[in-house]
Amino acid sequence: MTTDDATQQDEARLRRAVRASRAGGSQRVRNTRADWSGESAAIYCRISHTNDDDQTGVDRQESICREVAGRLGLTVAEDQVFVDNNRSAWQRKRQRPGWDALLTEARRGRIRHVLTYHPDRLMRQPRDLEELLQIADDHDITLHGQANRRDLADPDDRFFLRIEVAHACRSSDDTSRRLVDSMIDRAKEGRPHTGRRRYGYDKTGTQIVPEEAAIVREVFTRYLDGDSPLRIAQDLYARNVKTAQGRHWSAPRVRELLGNRHVTGIRVFRGEEIGDGEWPPIIDRGMWLEVKARRSYRAATWTADEEQPQRFYLLRGLVTCTGCGKPMGGSTTKYICNHTHRLDVPRCNRAVKAAPVDEFVTEAALYLLEHLDLTEVPSPSSLSAEDQAAIDADRQELDELKDMWQTQELTTREYREMRKTVEARIQGVQQKMIVRPTAEVLDGLTGPDARTSWKDLEDAENYERLNAVLRFLFAAVKIKGATKRGRQFDYGRIDIEQNPIWL
Repeated sequence: MTTDDATQQDEARLRRAVRASRAGGSQRVRNTRADWSGESAAIYCRISHTNDDDQTGVDRQESICREVAGRLGLTVAEDQVFVDNNRSAWQRKRQRPGWDALLTEARRGRIRHVLTYHPDRLMRQPRDLEELLQIADDHDITLHGQANRRDLADPDDRFFLRIEVAHACRSSDDTSRRLVDSMIDRAKEGRPHTGRRRYGYDKTGTQIVPEEAAIVREVFTRYLDGDSPLRIAQDLYARNVKTAQGRHWSAPRVRELLGNRHVTGIRVFRGEEIGDGEWPPIIDRGMWLEVKARRSYRAATWTADEEQPQRFYLLRGLVTCTGCGKPMGGSTTKYICNHTHRLDVPRCNRAVKAAPVDEFVTEAALYLLEHLDLTEVPSPSSLSAEDQAAIDADRQELDELKDMWQTQELTTREYREMRKTVEARIQGVQQKMIVRPTAEVLDGLTGPDARTSWKDLEDAENYERLNAVLRFLFAAVKIKGATKRGRQFDYGRIDIEQNPIWL
């Protein structure tokens, strides 16, 4: 290399440093490998579920990035490898946990370099690049690919990166358009969708599986005979009949099958019927239309029932079953325990009449309200000087721990454990100031006139306020199993757990 060439390179390096310093403020610029030796780096690997031009596996990507890190003298910690397997960087609503974790570490200043197989593994949306550039402005990050590097503080490198990402975004748009066009062509030709296997057909969607087809016909026939999707699912579960994905049948899956037009040989694209498919139907069109009409009728009936005035259950959120420990919900004139929708767990089905329980608990509440004296309620008070000094000292300790973590004197695990201990001490001291808001909840409902005030709320149908008072007074209304027979209500089944009126 001649002296003139070396001089030109030095001048070019100086110009880049000046541009980078303008772009990044007071950030420190390092453009030589010697400056990188021993610096922290992170690796990001991603492979999409679509047929990209390059489907290099994530393990291979990581291996290549580690080779690059070794050549550059960079240090990659075990927890600084971020992977998004089977994740698309193009779909805007697709979550990428690895990418989000990488950005979080970058914001914390723990990463000086990011290594990736190619920039399109890292980002295919301009917004992703801009988010990374914003973080790089604060933390002086350099991006390395298999064949090149990009200094995110350098305007020229930023310019080229934006072009590369725009090109990747255009490539993804083209791929998506071609895929949609292909799906439209398949639909017009009557060919089935590809994807997960449909129940009753093989993987191609064109050949009937006889055993499953018999179940499909049974489901449609039983539904028309009056069986509910839940009852059908329970029976299939008892017979150990599985779905196409090997799962147990449930009511929603039965409904999905009843609404599936593939079993009747109808080709659908984006919710619209295109025409007849090229595969044989399992259910004839007439039966499917009859099921559709029946489902619409049942849905309309259910909606009409829903629009009827609903009863407000006074003990909503309070009634609990002692048999299974689960809350009991209101149903017509009863509280019923029906907590589970899993077919492999039997329902408890414990029930109790709502009216006598409401009356019993209301009387207990009125007794408390009539005898409460709110003049004894403690009010929030300021902390003592000693307690306040303890809190100030703990907060100072939190600041010191944070500084030690940022300078890597503490690991993240050590920092979190120590911070949790200190915050618990602070919370313990602050609890001395906390008082339950008794005056607001019970305003106008205590003393000799409590029963009259309660009656006024009932007449005004202000059940939400009454429910709030009951939930303030009581932690739970526990219902035991019935031990006596007869028409007379057994009040021994009720066990009221009272809240402390104030702490």
